[in-house]
Amino acid sequence: MSNVTIGISEIYVTNKPNEELITYSLGSCIGVTIYDPVAKIGGMIHYMLPLSKVSPEKAKTKPGMFADTGIPTMLKSLFGMGAIKDRLIVKAAGGAQLMDQNNVFNIGERNFLIFRKLMWKNNILIKAADVGGSISRTLRLEMNTGRVTIKTGQKVKEL
Repeated sequence: MSNVTIGISEIYVTNKPNEELITYSLGSCIGVTIYDPVAKIGGMIHYMLPLSKVSPEKAKTKPGMFADTGIPTMLKSLFGMGAIKDRLIVKAAGGAQLMDQNNVFNIGERNFLIFRKLMWKNNILIKAADVGGSISRTLRLEMNTGRVTIKTGQKVKEL
């Protein structure tokens, strides 16, 4: 198994069964895995912000920075590789309130809300999510099985 690290604002899509996709330090950011178990095609995004209108120029060069540009980009890549919408298994993690204890900006909450709206508008169900709270998470997707795990501190659980 070879690890592929997905950095902040990155999108990665693959059909290689020997890869394990991983992203670290999901605080207010959201990590999303999308997997087609029949075609064995999947991907991951680690986005920072909900809406690209705050920086349209940045969205053009780094669509993975924002939910509203990154999620559609990822879906197009998955469909282009042969994934079928009705088979997609979607899971998400992150959206914590780490540095905003007074809930002034609610970035984590807004990040997840926009993601849910995007999935709803595209008629795609979210199978599982581990979001909110005040903890950082690590997200993994095993391409050979589609298994998704979340690590918080020393605890690992399947999502």
